[in-house]
Amino acid sequence: MFMKPNPSLSRREFLKASVAGAAGATAFPTIIPSSVLGAAAPSKKIQIGQIGCGRIANDMDMTGILKHDIARIVAVCDLDSKRMAAAKERVEKHYAAKTGSGAALEVKGYGDYRELLKDPRIDAVAVSTPDHWHSEPVLAAALAGKDIYVQKPLSMTLAEGRAVSDIVRSKNRIFQIGSQQRSGKQFLLACELVRNGRIGKVHTVRIGLPTDPAGEEEPEMPVPPNLNYEMWLGCTPLVPYTEKRVHPQNSISDRPGWLRIESYCLGMITGWGSHHVDIGHWGMGTELTGPIEIEGKAEFPRKGLWNVHGPYHIEMKYVNGATMIIDNKFPNGIKFEGSDGWIWVTRGSARTTASDPATAFGKALDASDPKILNYTFRSNDLRLHKSDDHHLDWLNSIQSRQPAVTTVEEAHRSTSACILGWVGMKLGRKLRWDPVKEVFIGDEQANALRSRVECTPYGTKQVLKKA
Repeated sequence: MFMKPNPSLSRREFLKASVAGAAGATAFPTIIPSSVLGAAAPSKKIQIGQIGCGRIANDMDMTGILKHDIARIVAVCDLDSKRMAAAKERVEKHYAAKTGSGAALEVKGYGDYRELLKDPRIDAVAVSTPDHWHSEPVLAAALAGKDIYVQKPLSMTLAEGRAVSDIVRSKNRIFQIGSQQRSGKQFLLACELVRNGRIGKVHTVRIGLPTDPAGEEEPEMPVPPNLNYEMWLGCTPLVPYTEKRVHPQNSISDRPGWLRIESYCLGMITGWGSHHVDIGHWGMGTELTGPIEIEGKAEFPRKGLWNVHGPYHIEMKYVNGATMIIDNKFPNGIKFEGSDGWIWVTRGSARTTASDPATAFGKALDASDPKILNYTFRSNDLRLHKSDDHHLDWLNSIQSRQPAVTTVEEAHRSTSACILGWVGMKLGRKLRWDPVKEVFIGDEQANALRSRVECTPYGTKQVLKKA
């Protein structure tokens, strides 16, 4: 049975007492000398530390970085030693095959991201962790002088996002978030057409997102000896381990259960919403601000392990007069509606990972009049940052020290709009928001949801306190 917490013990001590061997990092050999590889040595390239080695890291981030010769993944980190060892082996085999030498590159393995950040040879990190583990390592990496790629959403709370944006910018770090739709040709074209008035004045942006199913109660299970469950929980409350709370032990490709638990993810409103709201902002030219009014409603499961929102409807008004409407009944994508027509954009047949929720994307790019899409841009038209490869765009930015396609403030604003929608769903009434001060106007209950209690020794507050 699950032990009752002893108030005199820290959470770390409690878990060590209740589950022997749950924590602990696995040590691996250090990086080999650059002389082994000569001109191809890691010291000649951008040296990357991969933090988080699960589904998204394997499908997206490690894959996206490994294909570019201007960078080397020289370290991997995961709280699950099995996943970390698998990532280490994958990266080493990749470089061995590329060089034709079995002694290509010895990748260092870590069980604690804080140890990885101490390595002065690492220039940048890619953070592919569960949502509740995004803000803390990003903050710590910026303070350690590392450039950062992080999966979306940027944060779990409004307060976290503001802290991350402020610190990353103050430390002049190159930043990119996993908003890879900005590196998709149809999304760039759609937003440039909207920004240049091809559909007139925008009055409505309709966004369709999927939903996740509720779950049943799950039995308590022993913590696997390869998983540092205490640290995996991070700043969230202490709860019994069960596999469907964390991730599958015998699969990396399947969707993990944490995606459907509010302590670790707010649901599809941030999971998919971070992508589509970001494009909505990019097209409207509101990527550095937020809505001024929010109203939402949603169904939330009343029992079971998986408790993120179900069906929902959100309306958010912006100072430019446009209204963003987000509804699970809409097709998956973004529809810009203006005084002179509309433009629809989505991923088409593309999916982020094979295990994403099944959904019909429809036509990748469409308009009320085909002539809208055949527009020839003029020299004085507004053109947006062009990126054909999201990870390469980040790597190029590290070299040039110029901003990547998505800045940290833009990432914060798209994530914060999603979180505002979540607050609206939770409270079920109209809310007024000040996008400059980032506070709800005259609503203490709503303002209390701008942050959450963090369990020490983890969380962004602890990182800032130590700094």
